[in-house]
Amino acid sequence: MKLTDITPAIALTPLDGRYHAQTAELVEYLSEPALNRERMRVEVEWMIMLANGYAGNGWKPIVPGVEPLTEQEQAFLRAIPEEFGAEGIRCHAAHEAVTHHDVKAVEYYIDDQLDKAADVLGHPTQLTGLKTLVHFACTSEDINNLSTARCVKNAVEHVWLPGADAIVDLLAEQAERFKDLPLLSLTHGQPATPTTLGKELAVYVYRLNRQIGHVRAQQYLGKINGATGTFGAHLAAVPDVDWIDVSRVFVEDRMGLTWNPLTTQIESHDWQAELYGTMSHANRIMHNLCVDVWMYISRGVFAQVPVKGATGSSTMPHKVNPIRFENAEANFEISCSLLDTLAATLVESRWQRDLTDSTTQRNIGSAIGYSVLALNNLLGGLKSIHPNEAVIARELDENWEVLGEPIQTAMRACELAGLPGMDKPYEKVKELMRGHEIGQRDVEAFIDSLAFDAATAARLKALTPATYVGDAAKLVARDR
Repeated sequence: MKLTDITPAIALTPLDGRYHAQTAELVEYLSEPALNRERMRVEVEWMIMLANGYAGNGWKPIVPGVEPLTEQEQAFLRAIPEEFGAEGIRCHAAHEAVTHHDVKAVEYYIDDQLDKAADVLGHPTQLTGLKTLVHFACTSEDINNLSTARCVKNAVEHVWLPGADAIVDLLAEQAERFKDLPLLSLTHGQPATPTTLGKELAVYVYRLNRQIGHVRAQQYLGKINGATGTFGAHLAAVPDVDWIDVSRVFVEDRMGLTWNPLTTQIESHDWQAELYGTMSHANRIMHNLCVDVWMYISRGVFAQVPVKGATGSSTMPHKVNPIRFENAEANFEISCSLLDTLAATLVESRWQRDLTDSTTQRNIGSAIGYSVLALNNLLGGLKSIHPNEAVIARELDENWEVLGEPIQTAMRACELAGLPGMDKPYEKVKELMRGHEIGQRDVEAFIDSLAFDAATAARLKALTPATYVGDAAKLVARDR
């Protein structure tokens, strides 16, 4: 049997197959039916505005010959996208099979619903004669750009941002909890000035909050201005209307977007490039976090909580693999590659219009979907680990040489203050500590061999690798 003959259809991509449960929320906003539903919302809201006007024109019909729609008629129109379900998807697909044009199929679908208006409302209505008002003076991109912007905006605000916020909230809570837990730093993979685990987590909180803040402040632009952005058809049909103002009010007040007054046939997609670039940047920060945590686990700094019944290895029963972080790492990479492609290609268009953007934008769901999948895995991974304090303490106690930095720095200060025997501080400490295994007695003996004042000597001798963490704990409070 061919797999293609199996019903229901087998998913081609993991987002709709293996990982469907983790990305299903995005179907509501970034699937093809979601886009078509949003197109219907744009179309019916445009009809309502054309028929009923707006405050700027005194709430009079914008198109002559159309009577203001009643509350009941407006509710009927707004119900068209809200009730767009399985049967509606089939009907739209039937129209598209004939038109080979998805937006025209939306227009015809709305026409079908207008035919039913009198029966649904229970009385005669002008809606049955308003098919010519559907898509009035619009090019397909007037509908598409607004629908896409609303779809992406909702997906980001309702799915991606909550996922990213959950990561930051957990990191911030852990940063506060472990702000005083000393940790041996490794720079270039070598023992270095100690820090605290909380401070290192707070670094990621700060980095991520900046990018999430940019995403939260993102403008989503939209336009409705005709075939090449000139309002030519609008003015040819109804010349005495301030169509520029109508466009602005519709985009801002009815669509909840930022109005773009100057476009070709397409909205220029610069806001999309900005958004996807920022999301890709956030992905990369979290990718960095995945790699760091993976290495901390390998080093023993973090211990993992085994999932009951789970298999770490098919042949090595003892293993607890950091698979959540590895899964997140891989999916962040895939998301970044798609987001970067979207950001790079969508800002280009041949003269007034070509269709490369249409095909490219059909991958927005995948780009954000892989990021959402990675966020879910990263969050699960972070919840499954805890510091191994015994390993952390042993690492610190085995690396007393990291106190070379504060000792030589204190020697510099003493030399500047005029104390004798403090010359060449870096070289003297280097001779003692570089390439040697030393312990607390060696450090104390070296301090005693120098002419430190009593307070400085006491301060330095009180230091251990576990206490030499500076203001790390205070810095955690600045992570936001």
